[in-house]
Amino acid sequence: MQPYGMQAMLKEGHKHLSGLDEAVLKNIDACKQLSAITRTSLGPNGMNKMVINHLDKLFVTNDAATIVNELEVQHPAAKILVLAGKSQQEEIGDGANLTISFAGELLQNAEELIRMGLHPSEIINGYTKAINKTVEIIEQLVEKGSENMDVRNKYQVIYRMKAAVASKQFGQEDILCSLVAEVIISCMCYIKCTSSNFNVDNVRVVKLLGGGLHNSTVVQGMVLKSDAVGSIKRVEKAKVAVFASGVDTAATETKGTVLIHTAKQLESYSKSEEAKVEELIKAVADSGAKVIVSGAAVGEMALHFCERYKLMVLKISSKFELRRFCRTAGAVAMLKLSPPNPDDLGHVDSISVEEIGGVRVTVVKNEEGGNSIATVILRGSTDSILDDLERAIDDGVNTYKAMCRDSRIVPGAAASEIELARRVKELSYKETGLDQYAIAKFAESFEMVPRTLAENAGLNEMEIISSLYAEHASGNSKVGIDLEEGVCKDLSILDVWDLYITKFFALKYAAEAACTVLRVDQIIMAKPAGGPKRDQPAGMDED
Repeated sequence: MQPYGMQAMLKEGHKHLSGLDEAVLKNIDACKQLSAITRTSLGPNGMNKMVINHLDKLFVTNDAATIVNELEVQHPAAKILVLAGKSQQEEIGDGANLTISFAGELLQNAEELIRMGLHPSEIINGYTKAINKTVEIIEQLVEKGSENMDVRNKYQVIYRMKAAVASKQFGQEDILCSLVAEVIISCMCYIKCTSSNFNVDNVRVVKLLGGGLHNSTVVQGMVLKSDAVGSIKRVEKAKVAVFASGVDTAATETKGTVLIHTAKQLESYSKSEEAKVEELIKAVADSGAKVIVSGAAVGEMALHFCERYKLMVLKISSKFELRRFCRTAGAVAMLKLSPPNPDDLGHVDSISVEEIGGVRVTVVKNEEGGNSIATVILRGSTDSILDDLERAIDDGVNTYKAMCRDSRIVPGAAASEIELARRVKELSYKETGLDQYAIAKFAESFEMVPRTLAENAGLNEMEIISSLYAEHASGNSKVGIDLEEGVCKDLSILDVWDLYITKFFALKYAAEAACTVLRVDQIIMAKPAGGPKRDQPAGMDED
């Protein structure tokens, strides 16, 4: 019997969901589930999630970007929210949680409107008007004078970064912010760099078990988690030669076979090989270099001659690390072992092997040579604590990059959100069509932030929200939640500020993601491709 309708058109094994109940509401439900996961991690008192990924790696974190990355979300609508969070993370480096949670809240409110009988396109119209109004209002909330920022002033940098770092590591933000500010400003001062070309990759983090956060230090230069090859462990004010392909006897171009008749011939053959290696190592030593850095294996014979000519040997197997080392020392990596040009040599102030917490590390310092890389040595008791501290530092560094683009700040601790809720609500009273319901719900969605902050801190959210509204209605737009005392306070005393650019992108991405999900009215899934299921390849350690 010939099938009819959708069955006749599509291949056997497809799935087709349409209509409000099957498509729209199911999509909204999936997004609500995702935002319910991230929401409890919002703010300084956010709870941690324990995520074990497909490679059995354990993550204990409240960083939403890491959580959604490792969850491997399957549902196509929830994936849209994940992509919005990822865009926020790549654009700004912070605020992914706000993006996902706010989008989830918008969709939850849209569901109520759909059940009331509004059409999704009316909701989308209302949401679009509301987000445009939000962008206007948030411009007016910017603190006056905050656009003039000195990117090398430690106090101003910490002042703007504190909220981003505190949301990851509450209670330790003072130590972490001063570490991040110190490492960034040392990067900025040594490269004659403007704020526009600050490269996040110049700030490195080396995690060493043992000690505590107060033992963490900043090194102007690089720290390699490996020992030097050979017996020389320290040199100062030295030139450096970098060889990318390793320091070893080169094999011949063609496959050669040598027929040896006597012992004398064998001896002279090996001697000629030795002489060749010695000649190359001597040429490196004569060029003035005291350090050889190899990107691959270091041969026994080559090492012997390096020792004889008092050359320190380092082996860096990661090509990314080798590139960074070249940046630190100002050297050019040569492809094969050959006498180096004076221009290709780099310079370092000192290279020394030190022991930190039972681990031998090589510290490469270059404070005079216009070095662009600085490293934070992080100490902590377990790997997961160190990973989480690294994420907090990463957020701090990304926030710095964002503030180099736009250093304006708006009140934090939910003060901006309540002010936005109040003013967008006023807009809804002026509208005449059905849009007004959607705009009112958009305004209501902003209450998610103070509600969640209060909930996560164990406070009474209704009391907090009503007292915030009362303060803001009386004209004080800088009143937010003091989570430690559980009361509403003026934020200019507490010094809690959020970056304008972080808020701007987070709210914009969230509204766009919510509208994209609402626009979907049918889901059509083709039959999955056949063939046996293959295991996923083992994950690579990403640099």
